[in-house]
Order: sequence, then structure tokens, then C-alpha cells
Amino acid sequence: MNLEAEHLKKLITFQKNELTEYQIYQRLAHMVPNPTNQEILRKIAAEELHHYRVYRKYTQRDVKANRFKIFFFTWCARLFGLTFSLKLMETGEKEAKENYQELSDRIPEVAQIITEEQEHEHQLLDLLEEESLNYVSSIVLGLNDALVELTGTLAGLTFALQNNRLTALSGLITGIAASFSMGASEYLSNKAGGGKPAEAFKSALYTWVAYLFTVFALILPYLLTANYSLSLALTLIIGVVIILVFNYYIAVAKDLSFWPRFLEMTVISLGVAGLSFVIGILLRVFLQVEI
Repeated sequence: MNLEAEHLKKLITFQKNELTEYQIYQRLAHMVPNPTNQEILRKIAAEELHHYRVYRKYTQRDVKANRFKIFFFTWCARLFGLTFSLKLMETGEKEAKENYQELSDRIPEVAQIITEEQEHEHQLLDLLEEESLNYVSSIVLGLNDALVELTGTLAGLTFALQNNRLTALSGLITGIAASFSMGASEYLSNKAGGGKPAEAFKSALYTWVAYLFTVFALILPYLLTANYSLSLALTLIIGVVIILVFNYYIAVAKDLSFWPRFLEMTVISLGVAGLSFVIGILLRVFLQVEI
């Protein structure tokens, strides 16, 4: 088949993408310990290699895989989990395929490959087992409570005490104690709901870790800067960044809407912080606190 230069260029791009994804799936299959995930990843890798060979039949050229993509998505899987990395990769593929739909009219096999990747591979990805995604609700509980409670507490303490060291000390004591309280509450809640002790413990652990991480992240500005107003501003910025990153992660990994969840958590956290800020000023004036 004689192909126009433009069509040939697009086919070569497809061919390179398939080879890149084949190598990514192969690496991930060797990296993950779960046998079920290994099998699923090898199946997808075999499909990608088959697609590469189909494109090779038309282009009659050898191409090299994109080393940057292989490095990026492999490390995404190490840092943020297998599901997030693969769903992020699939999102990019969908956008690319939309730009090349015109080739499906000229080459029927392209349409077949697109259908396979949109349907079959998506079904396979849904079969992946990842423990952290089973405890998303526990992570949400820890993050959300820490963000709402601690941003409010720090805002109130900042203008009540006007001393970064005292604010950091008070915030750490409050936050660490609350993290254990939240973890214990999550454990008891799961046990009361009929959960097994091991599952209840894991839920509690995810809640505790998420809460504790948020506590240290929010208090960090008070340990690094001397200006209490600047510290509060940086804390609120860190809070918004945590909300943004976490909701983006969940939106990609769980195929959920990003903006409504992000805006809801941001408004609640900043609203509580603003209310506590006013309460802190009023209490300082009413109680005539001088430090």
C-alpha cells in the first residue's frame, strides 16, 4: 500500500508508541509482586507488541522506543502506584488516538487496533489489584480531617499566640494526638461494621499515616520561617497543593471527576481556617493574652 507522507508519519508515531508501551508493560510486569497483576500486564504487553508488528508491516521501518516515557511511567508506578501510572498513560493514549481517527478509514486494521485498546485493555486494567485503592476512603478520611482541623487550628493559634515556635508546638501536639484518635476511631468503626481485624487495622493505618503526613506538611512553614503571617500563608498554600495532588491522583486512578471534589475540599478547608482565624483574634482580645 502506498501511503502519503503525512499518513506514514502518523503510522510511525503509532508504531513507536506501541513499542514504548510494550516495554513499559514488560518492565512493570517484572516489577510488581502480585502474580495476577503480572499476568494482566504481560497480556497487555503481548497486545502492544502485536500492534507494533501490524504498524511495522505498513511502515516497513524499525523504530526506537521512547526512553523518557519508559522511565517516567515506570517511576510513576513506583512512587504513586501501578493503577495511577497506567491510567495516566491510557489518558494520553486516548487523546492521541482521537487525532488519528482519519487513518482508520484508509487502513481497517488501525480501526481494529483502536477498538482493542479502548475496550479490551481498559477491561484488563480494571482487573488490576492494588491495595491502596481499596482503602481510598480511609486515606480521604485522614487527609480531609487533618486539613480541615489543622488549618483551622493553626489559623486560630497563629493570631492568638503570634509566636511560630509556640504555634508549631501546639499544632504538633494537637495533630499527633488527633492522628492516633482518628486511627483508633477508624479501626473501631470498621470492626463495628463487621470488618475483619486485619482489614480494620489496615484501614486505621492508612488513616493514621495520611493524617500524620498532613500534620507535618502543614506545620513545616512554622519551623522554617519566623514571620507568623507568612507561615500561615504558606500553610494554606501547602494545604491547597495537597488537596490538588490527592484529588488529581484519585480522579485518574478511580476515573472520577476532579474539579468538584477539589473545589469542595478547598472551600471547606479554607472556610474553616478563615473562621478559626477570626476566632483566634477575638479570643486574644477578649482574654487579653500577651505573649
